[in-house]
Amino acid sequence: MSCPALPEPEPKAVQGRSQTNVRVKSYLLDANVFIQAKNLHYGFDFCPAFWDWLVQNNKNGLVFSIDKVAVEIEAGNDELSDWVRQNGRGLFLPTDASVVSSLGRVSEWANSQRYEPAAIYTFFQSADYYLIAHALAKHSSVVTHEIFADSTKRIKIPNVCMGLNIKFYTPYEMLRRERARFVLENFAIQNAY
Repeated sequence: MSCPALPEPEPKAVQGRSQTNVRVKSYLLDANVFIQAKNLHYGFDFCPAFWDWLVQNNKNGLVFSIDKVAVEIEAGNDELSDWVRQNGRGLFLPTDASVVSSLGRVSEWANSQRYEPAAIYTFFQSADYYLIAHALAKHSSVVTHEIFADSTKRIKIPNVCMGLNIKFYTPYEMLRRERARFVLENFAIQNAY
């Protein structure tokens, strides 16, 4: 018996979409990966293996997020914010000088597109802006539930990643690429009838 099946089918090819045979240096997770995992597919109460996988692969140098995402999650003051406080050391990378210098490149890209001024302002205030700068600075791939959108009203992570040639994945693609398995070992059905 295992946790819920990975619900998302393989996406159709999108220009700039990451190739499955390319080795990933590390993954940077968007806040929505943590939030949707807790609320939907990988609740702490029925699929702790997902959370253990994140912690273990952080220790292995593969899975990270950023300080701005931690702040966003901790504002929720719930089970997820407790988990971040307990497991966040090392998982949420600080904004260092290399990231600050990459913010300029992300900013230039956003300002060179046809986004509305309000969309640009909102993006610059968000953790997404810093997440993408971290990915540029650290040569990491971004993991998000967001999808590409042809809109001038909101800047989406996949749009920026495609524009700056940064690899990006859904959480399900990351889990498949890394061959994550959330299987109960030695599970015996007792008194089934």
